[in-house]
Amino acid sequence: MDGEGFYSIGELARLSGLTVKAVRFYSDRGIVPETGRTASGHRRYGAEALTRIGLVRTLRELGIDLAAISRIIDREVPAAEVAAVHAEAVAVQMRLLRLRHAVLTAAARRGSTPEEINLMYRLAHLSAAERDTLIADFLDSAFGAPAADPLSRVVHRSLTPELPDDPTSAQLEAWVELAELAQDSSFRSLMRTLFTTHTAERGTPTAPPRKHTIGLISETVPPLLAADVAPASPEAARIVAQVAAAYAASRNRHDDPALRQDLATYVAAANDPRRERYLELLSTINGWSSPDHPRRELDWFHTALTTTPPQPKAP
Repeated sequence: MDGEGFYSIGELARLSGLTVKAVRFYSDRGIVPETGRTASGHRRYGAEALTRIGLVRTLRELGIDLAAISRIIDREVPAAEVAAVHAEAVAVQMRLLRLRHAVLTAAARRGSTPEEINLMYRLAHLSAAERDTLIADFLDSAFGAPAADPLSRVVHRSLTPELPDDPTSAQLEAWVELAELAQDSSFRSLMRTLFTTHTAERGTPTAPPRKHTIGLISETVPPLLAADVAPASPEAARIVAQVAAAYAASRNRHDDPALRQDLATYVAAANDPRRERYLELLSTINGWSSPDHPRRELDWFHTALTTTPPQPKAP
């Protein structure tokens, strides 16, 4: 800075951390006006220029365009008003970036084909109304219309994802995978079969309440697992007989090889990893605690069931 209190363009560039070319650019547009020139035509800038160029640099780094910066500096528009507009624009960009990040992360993790990436991208871009329609179609297909049965209404409420307006990347990635599952016809069939079986176990409204088969397994098997009881042991056979008897009663049948085959099919379906995965994804989207799925209990019981024949009835 010379003795008269003026900066050269080189000094202003050095102090502001910008290039001479950038300072000249802002100066030519009147954003950082020069105070005067030397006899040889070199530009000179006052102390205010350093303050203005520091503000310009900050606003540019925040993504504000030059026209808006000029109006802010000249007090033609409040800085807070411009900041609010740009904050909303940045929020939109952040949502789009999270969406892209979620799709690309999922695609990389799965080794997706271009067609699968396209599907994931479209699912991630669905509007709230489109998401609601997709999920309602899945739930109606698997559990019936909610108006038809109180249990169906409960299931609809408990299995409906509610993606926030400003979701995280993890929530977006979970939504894409859940939406793919919801459109899988074999998964819909699986969930419909489980619901139908569960409904049949409830019996008539006037009948005494029964312990649900999966709930009974979850209740009786953990002590055996803790004690390291083998699935082929007599103690395991006793638990299998207890659960099979309850299942047979709910179906109004006898405990025989055919019933145990049906029970084994039901237990395997209840332990299908896609069902557990849906619940995990649902918890991520809705911000719930991770579900406690009785995977080990069902595995153990299925092994015990398929290795223990029913006892013959006494004559």
